[in-house]
Amino acid sequence: MPSNLQGGKSFGLLKEQQRVKLDEINKEYLEDQKYRDEEDLAEKLEGLKNKYAEFDLNDQGEIDMMGLKRTMEKMGVPKTHLELKKMIVEVTGGSSNTINYRDFVKMMLGKRSAVLKLVLIFEDKANGSACKPDGPPPKRDISSLP
Repeated sequence: MPSNLQGGKSFGLLKEQQRVKLDEINKEYLEDQKYRDEEDLAEKLEGLKNKYAEFDLNDQGEIDMMGLKRTMEKMGVPKTHLELKKMIVEVTGGSSNTINYRDFVKMMLGKRSAVLKLVLIFEDKANGSACKPDGPPPKRDISSLP
């Protein structure tokens, strides 16, 4: 396999390596006694892995401030740099300027309410609830219009 992959193939390979790494960490959580009472743990971890991959925009395996900033903007909740720093410190306990996957999972499965966790839960609820019916709008004739 050539080592000078470019563009899409290289990106796909990188994403695949990242998913394998996150799967290995998920396996650790599935085997961890501390989380054995957590219901639907496998599905939750799969969801967290996908959410984390959305945040990790530089594919370094960690969420940096810019990745967090862009994702928050995409979700419609832009934050200042100070707020982003506080969110990262809240998740990592101040040990790092980036959020690694283990910290992310601990935050999401833990009992503490971090700002980032609340935003993500709110976003999932907002996206999960079907406000609008799926599919094309129903056919209407002139007489049914107001």
